Amino acid sequence: MSITTTEQAPRGMMISTPYQKALWLALWVIGAAITYMLPGWLGGSPLVYGTFVTIAIFAIMTYGVDLVLSYLGEVSLGHTIFWAIGGYSAAILSTSFDANGWQTAAVCIALSIVAAYLLGWATIKTQEFVFSLVTYAAAVVAMEITFNTDALGGSDGFVGIPQLELPFGFATFRGQSSAQLWPIAFGMLVATVLLVVRFRGSRLGLSALMVQMNEPLARASGLSVSRVRLQVFVLSAPITGLAGWLYAYQRAYVGPDMFETYFLVVMLTAIIVVGRRVLLGPILGVSLILAQQNFLSIGGDGNKIALGIVLVGILVGWPKGLVGLADYLRQRISARKGAPGRPE
Repeated sequence: MSITTTEQAPRGMMISTPYQKALWLALWVIGAAITYMLPGWLGGSPLVYGTFVTIAIFAIMTYGVDLVLSYLGEVSLGHTIFWAIGGYSAAILSTSFDANGWQTAAVCIALSIVAAYLLGWATIKTQEFVFSLVTYAAAVVAMEITFNTDALGGSDGFVGIPQLELPFGFATFRGQSSAQLWPIAFGMLVATVLLVVRFRGSRLGLSALMVQMNEPLARASGLSVSRVRLQVFVLSAPITGLAGWLYAYQRAYVGPDMFETYFLVVMLTAIIVVGRRVLLGPILGVSLILAQQNFLSIGGDGNKIALGIVLVGILVGWPKGLVGLADYLRQRISARKGAPGRPE
């Protein structure tokens, strides 16, 4: 499965002068500070902090898929594997070996990279529908193995995951409630956004765009298409994996439900509803989805049906998402202002 693109380079990369860079940096810092304080300003209830932490976790999870979808043009249906690797790394190591957060996170990253390399190597020659089908099949196989393996908790999973502990030498951070986990979730989200910014301006990011938009030209330019595709896929895996790692500490439980297609649909819908290659698109998309589910819920199954309808509706009716709609309206307004006989 592939989404053909004829459009734009990543948005937000037209900053050139030192003054513009300083201004944008100041705006980003102010925006980040306001976002960090927002749960407290909204009352600081467990529901508010829980919603913000979940938005941060799901947005990080989505950024992993976004790298593959937006910059390679491929739809990975296997990222729930990395999401589950993060959750199970935290669960098994913390409950069975009393490992702290750094140790479980390190194992999560290592296993995610290994799994992504193996899956990427197996699918490196496939594209579009075949790539999506193979990654989905891998996720189904992984779920069945997990469900039927006692060492992985079987169908019951792992309960009673202890609180997150991150020793810093002079002190140890401990977090269990959503309010306590918010600084970690927010910090991880900021780090992920900065990583994506770095990727967009890197040689690998630009090469990935060239591979997607004009593969023959990329080959003629000396790029190894297979290597670029594999590198981007491997890079995306630990991002989604670390989101699953924090999700395990948030709900103190991990089970085979981490392979559910619900998480996959959330990732894809959050990207598509806003538009691809939008830096903050995953955050905005996840926020819209969770706002509906938390404050305008129509029931568990109803929410899933609504999510699927939105995804299909956007893909069929307006594949460029909200950003494409905004561009269309802006062009219409500009055309009307410039029409003969109309006042400027």
